[in-house]
Amino acid sequence: MTIARAVYILCAVTSLAVAGMLLRQYLKLRTRLLLWSVICFAGLAVNNVLVYVDLVMYTGVDLSLYRSAAGAAAVAVMLYGLIWETRS
Repeated sequence: MTIARAVYILCAVTSLAVAGMLLRQYLKLRTRLLLWSVICFAGLAVNNVLVYVDLVMYTGVDLSLYRSAAGAAAVAVMLYGLIWETRS
């Protein structure tokens, strides 16, 4: 296994772990900002999985548009949540 493959996998696992920990806290506290953070990190985990699939598994297929869309959607959700919480 190359270093790049290990980094892609570790990034996906880390994003998923952070989403899980944030979800656990959200279920305890029911804070909306935690919910937005859970959705953001879940989207970032999807983005990291797509990076691995694109660059390691299916090298002949270009998934960069889907990777970028997943990352942009995750960040947009977090941005929306931050704006929403400051107005409340």
